[in-house]
Amino acid sequence: MKLRNQLIALASLLAFVGLGVLYVRMWVVQKPRQIILFVSDALATRPLTAARLYAGGAEHRLELEKSFPHTALLRNASEEFAVPDTASAATAIATGRRTRHRAVAATGKGRAFETILEKARAEGRAIGLVTNTVLTAPSSAAFYAHTARPEENDGIALQLFEREWMKVVLGGGRGDFQPEGDGGRRKDGRDLVAEWKGKGVEVVRNKVELEVAQGGDSGRVVGLFSQGALAYANQMESGSEQPSLADMTRRAIELLRSHRRGYVLVVDAALFTAACEGNQAERALREVLALDEAVSVALREAGEKALVLAVGRHGTGGLSLSGYPLLKQQKGEFFGPDPSGYPYLSWATGPNGPQAGATVPRNEPAAVSQPSGLNTAEDMIAVGRGPGAERLSGFLDNTVIFSILKDAL
Repeated sequence: MKLRNQLIALASLLAFVGLGVLYVRMWVVQKPRQIILFVSDALATRPLTAARLYAGGAEHRLELEKSFPHTALLRNASEEFAVPDTASAATAIATGRRTRHRAVAATGKGRAFETILEKARAEGRAIGLVTNTVLTAPSSAAFYAHTARPEENDGIALQLFEREWMKVVLGGGRGDFQPEGDGGRRKDGRDLVAEWKGKGVEVVRNKVELEVAQGGDSGRVVGLFSQGALAYANQMESGSEQPSLADMTRRAIELLRSHRRGYVLVVDAALFTAACEGNQAERALREVLALDEAVSVALREAGEKALVLAVGRHGTGGLSLSGYPLLKQQKGEFFGPDPSGYPYLSWATGPNGPQAGATVPRNEPAAVSQPSGLNTAEDMIAVGRGPGAERLSGFLDNTVIFSILKDAL
């Protein structure tokens, strides 16, 4: 009888503890169903300031400025260098691990690090990835692929193809998924687009098809909207066949939000980097505003209880707005000289550097001539709202982003 009473007491205690744990998890520590991460090199002080002035003057406020109560500055050194490249910076955010230059979610010898999307999949979340450059670029590949050789696009594309748990994938780089001779770049002869279709995946190629996509038999949507990167925001007109970053973000949320366990969506706004590498200031500022529009759409579509973070990877090119622009400077005036003849916008490095024999100052000059603007040493901005975003405060390592996301799963 005594043993029986002890067993009853133990069972009651375990039941009480179990109910307590369930209560804490379900009612006290609510996990957000919607988790959205924006990543872009535009999230630094100088490009945001210049984009604000370009958009509406000194008193204008971007969505990135007014809608996020939590802010931090992120240190972003790689394993070996004080200034990271795209692969190592994206890896730190995606995996919480520092690595060598060029390594994508892996060590320099190729040993894989688990990514936040892989952890989210293990927790039963629906997974989405959006980018406005090629899907095999290190900036987005760091969230799903593992390689020490990021130039091997064939292998990275194959890894994406094999990630059958990724429900929505939208971006550019169709050529990486199709064979040579058929408009593609694959050297193994495989047509991964055709193979996707054979598996019941709905593959869309333009904005109209994306708007009506439902996922086909597999419930998955893959959008490949160009052979390479998508068009810059200032190249897109109202009748463009390509979806904007905001379009892709909205449709991804619409396709993901019905999932019972919630979703994780990563949005890689990488065209800003390409514009900076080419010393193209107007394109760069328009890309900041395109990111800002996509963030605004995400906040509206995901709702107040979502965890939404927007974080920077690394600086590029060293864009500076100097001189004394007016409070309401006309947009076109940013890209020429001020009344004294000096340019408002300049770069640290890039193709607009000094040229032999040049006698007339060029607009948007670079101090040092380089084929492409170099990455710069600067802390990046992280902003957030929702459960867990309160950890964004002060100066942090960029690896903390992975920790915030992991704890929210």
